[in-house]
Amino acid sequence: MNPLLKWLARRLLLGVLVVLGAASAAFAALHLTPGDPAEVMLGGTATSPAAVAEVRKDLGLDRPLAAQYASFLGRLLTGDLGTSYQLQRPVTELISEQAAPTLWLALTGSVLGCALALPLAVATAGRRPGLRRLSAAVELVLVSTPAFWVGVLLLALLSFRWQLFPAAGGEGVRALVLPAVTLALSLAGVFAQVLRESMEHSLGQPYALASRARGATETDLRLRHALRHSLVPLVTLSGWTIGALLSGTVIIETVFSRQGLGRLMTAAVNSRDLPVVTGLVIASAALFVVVNILVDWLYPVIDPRLKEAVA
Repeated sequence: MNPLLKWLARRLLLGVLVVLGAASAAFAALHLTPGDPAEVMLGGTATSPAAVAEVRKDLGLDRPLAAQYASFLGRLLTGDLGTSYQLQRPVTELISEQAAPTLWLALTGSVLGCALALPLAVATAGRRPGLRRLSAAVELVLVSTPAFWVGVLLLALLSFRWQLFPAAGGEGVRALVLPAVTLALSLAGVFAQVLRESMEHSLGQPYALASRARGATETDLRLRHALRHSLVPLVTLSGWTIGALLSGTVIIETVFSRQGLGRLMTAAVNSRDLPVVTGLVIASAALFVVVNILVDWLYPVIDPRLKEAVA
């Protein structure tokens, strides 16, 4: 078999195990959490134990936990994530409806974060200690500032005072700008720190010394040589960021009243909507696996010395 196909098959098998483990952990955690989904569904009308028992029977919650888990795995193998207890709609349908806003937000925020981090890291890597410390201080502020505070500040200035962007919800590019900038600012601090450390390591390598000896300018050395070799850690971090988009965007989606997977997860957890929660966990794990396979495949594209990594 082709080495690349063997590597891909091995990674896909490992990915299936990761998704199965995440699904099993979510199933166990939700069923061991105190509270009865049937009582939550009935709300204030749950005055009769018979009514609760009837709902539990309809949902299959009266069966032994092992039987519920076996049924859950059987549906999962066929791609059936179940039906929402609260909305009475297929979970796959709910996730597909809410996935696009979250994906656009995560991708746009990551691209903007990289666009901010690249010039900052390239300009300060290996420079005077004072400039480096100033850059590190700016990055520390960006990383440590809570996302909800940045979002509220942007809303106050750019939406309420100057009315340049919609304050909540909305569709199109203008509605995406403020949430994406909020996400990008926190990511830019982390990206810049990682990229600058990697570039400083690259600038100390023998090839950098050889390039200088051949008369390469400092700008040419940084942009044509050091930057490319320094992108591997940044690509790794970007892949992790996109894979962790569900937890990373829930606060931003709440602040800006945007639809998305984060808000769907919050509502499902509060209402103990078990099929929706487990479906979102499975979808997040699957996305994480796919993104990390793509990231690993990109390594030798960025740095040909890493071709053995996918052999």
